[in-house]
Amino acid sequence: MKKAIDEVKLWDSLRGGDQQAFGELYQYFVQQLYSYCLSMTADKELIKDCLHDLFVELWKNHQNLGPTTSVKFYLMASIKRKLVRHLEGSMKMASNDFNYVIHQTEFFQSAESKMIEVESEKINNRLLENSLCKLSKRQREAISLKYFHNLDTDQISTKMQINPQSVYNLIFGALKSLKTNLGSDFAY
Repeated sequence: MKKAIDEVKLWDSLRGGDQQAFGELYQYFVQQLYSYCLSMTADKELIKDCLHDLFVELWKNHQNLGPTTSVKFYLMASIKRKLVRHLEGSMKMASNDFNYVIHQTEFFQSAESKMIEVESEKINNRLLENSLCKLSKRQREAISLKYFHNLDTDQISTKMQINPQSVYNLIFGALKSLKTNLGSDFAY
């Protein structure tokens, strides 16, 4: 078991630039701080890095250190802040990496989906064009006026010089023929 030290006296000596006091504080607290950090993370290399950084900063800033009544709690709070900062940074980076991967996956899936959609549309257009060619001239005219020029039945009747019932019959016959010709290959 380690012998007790006068941590406040050593702390004050460290603040004055005493390297031996710094070494004694390091030797006395480093293992305790290491064990404390293991309760927060199992990453031993990260713990060692944080402890190293903490003690380097203590020595570099020894002139700016304030007095304390408990060096142990000061060091525990300092190492906890340092470790948490590193862990949060690692989590943020992992989250950003994850979001990037998700975004890229969605982008590529979207691009692939778009290509499939465009190709399907081309196939559907060819099927529709072939099916329209199989209709009679009058059926094609009625379908064109109804669906491509957005005319109503009376307007089509006037334009084609036939009665409205004949327009219904032409369109119904054309749609029935298109449905038969397109079959199951057409994606509605």
